Amino acid sequence: MKNLLVTGYRAHELNIFNQKHAGIPYIQKALARRLVPLIEEGLEWVITPGQYGVDLWACEVVIALKRSYPHLKLSIIAAFQHPEEKWNEAKKEYYEEMRKGVDHYASVSNQPYSGTWQFAARDDLLFRKTDGILLVYDEDASEGSPRFYKERALKKQQDGDYRYINISSEEIQDIANEESYEDSSSNENG
Repeated sequence: MKNLLVTGYRAHELNIFNQKHAGIPYIQKALARRLVPLIEEGLEWVITPGQYGVDLWACEVVIALKRSYPHLKLSIIAAFQHPEEKWNEAKKEYYEEMRKGVDHYASVSNQPYSGTWQFAARDDLLFRKTDGILLVYDEDASEGSPRFYKERALKKQQDGDYRYINISSEEIQDIANEESYEDSSSNENG
């Protein structure tokens, strides 16, 4: 696999409303745990839609991983021009910071938001340009926007050579539990 689509929940779907939320580092650790073996197997590009949530947290992870894996490239392919336009200042700043770390940035439509067709066109392009998807999604927890990516990825996987990789909330919770256990053990021993 050379090109991987990474996406998942939008921040508000997880009740995350700022970058200080305690859950974000665990989501990022889950992403890194899944990405590193893929990078070591030859992954070259991580491509994301760049929405506020898992997409941008994945960008942050990839930017950090590029220090150890300089061949790794990162792309944001947005649906339309200036998707961050109506975001609050903190989110805009974070988006701009992530954009500085990407190797490729584009939007499918060269105009501001004008309709859902822009999202459909973006998703078509993302699935055409990638060999697999890493999706942060847990249908047992809540459906949300990633459900459509899952359905499409599974159909594409059935039709041919496409890989579907999922990170569930249980996997993220396991990482949080491990860290909590390690912290309490080191406090007892320290």
